[in-house]
Amino acid sequence: MDNRTSEARIWHGGDLAEARGLFPDAPGPWIDLSTGINPIAYPMPFLPASLFERLPSPADHEDLEAAAAEAYGASDPATLVAAPGTQLLISLLPALWPRSRVAILGPTYAEHARAWRGAGHDVVEITSVEGIGEADIVVVVNPNNPDGRTFRREELLAQAEHLRRHKGWLVVDEAFADFDGDETLVPVLPENAIVLRSFGKTYGLAGVRLGFAGAAPRIAEKLRRALGPWSVSGPAMEVGRRALRDHAWRRAAQEARAQDARRLDALLAPHSDQALSGTILYRLMGSDRAPNLFAQLGRHGIWVRRFQFDPRLLRFGLPGSEEAWQRLETALAGFH
Repeated sequence: MDNRTSEARIWHGGDLAEARGLFPDAPGPWIDLSTGINPIAYPMPFLPASLFERLPSPADHEDLEAAAAEAYGASDPATLVAAPGTQLLISLLPALWPRSRVAILGPTYAEHARAWRGAGHDVVEITSVEGIGEADIVVVVNPNNPDGRTFRREELLAQAEHLRRHKGWLVVDEAFADFDGDETLVPVLPENAIVLRSFGKTYGLAGVRLGFAGAAPRIAEKLRRALGPWSVSGPAMEVGRRALRDHAWRRAAQEARAQDARRLDALLAPHSDQALSGTILYRLMGSDRAPNLFAQLGRHGIWVRRFQFDPRLLRFGLPGSEEAWQRLETALAGFH
């Protein structure tokens, strides 16, 4: 069943319990390529016990948002709202509006449609901006997940202006924009736009649960009230502040992962019926034989991302070690 039009369970990456259930005889350890998370994580700093023993202070929270504003190019730290992950923000945003007409540009990350529908909004999923029609709220993922389609900043600003004329809103999910973010809206944020940024994907620290919303001060304050005090843990604040200010690490990681993406393309191209796409942190291939390839990889203990809306697609994250690269190359070489 197509998950875009049902309440069926949405497939996500990272579920190795499902992998083991489908392929109980696969060799271990499993190589999880089903997520778009940087496989080379930011080195965790030493965390003193006091971070776990006391509530974080408002000053620490403000400094975290200042670090995010610096990293993402926001002119005012007050426009960045820290949260325990962007998934919570996706679930929270629909509660900020009365019942509205929502257009989601897709196919894309399925939790957006689920969140808006679950809050009682009228949701239509469209494949191009021409299908927006009279929507009150438009949701765009930029770069898009899973195909990596990117929308130019000028296009998004024009769409925000179109929506503003009838008091509409633009929501832009920039979860993968740290390494592919030339078109980010954060530095030029319109009054009627909300931008979501992920921390864990870029820094390989998804378990920290940290994300940000960029919005005009009035909406940013509304989000802070909805999240409540101490919404981000003290340890997450400390890790986030240090990582977001480590610009040299981020530049080096971007260059290294871009090289990895090119290496992965070279392995996947012979098996894909279409041009490879995606972002630096994941690559998307399409093939009529995708279900067979999925099974081949599973039997070799390699878990990749498949999609309910199109069985021809497989998404591959980046291997994190030379051993993982060699196992993937061997598994692909044996697929005929």
